[in-house]
Amino acid sequence: MGMLTDEMLLESYHLAIELDLEDDFISLLLAEIYRRNLTITDYSLQEVVQKVIF
Repeated sequence: MGMLTDEMLLESYHLAIELDLEDDFISLLLAEIYRRNLTITDYSLQEVVQKVIF
């Protein structure tokens, strides 16, 4: 994951949500987003994050 730019990571996350990819993959992306202290500003995506975490 370290090779992805912040922008690419966020784009990958948004696309993974849009394509309804596996929760495990989305969780990996999300963990890296949090590790980098990035924020997800789209509230509808934040609802999905809550679903994946819990």
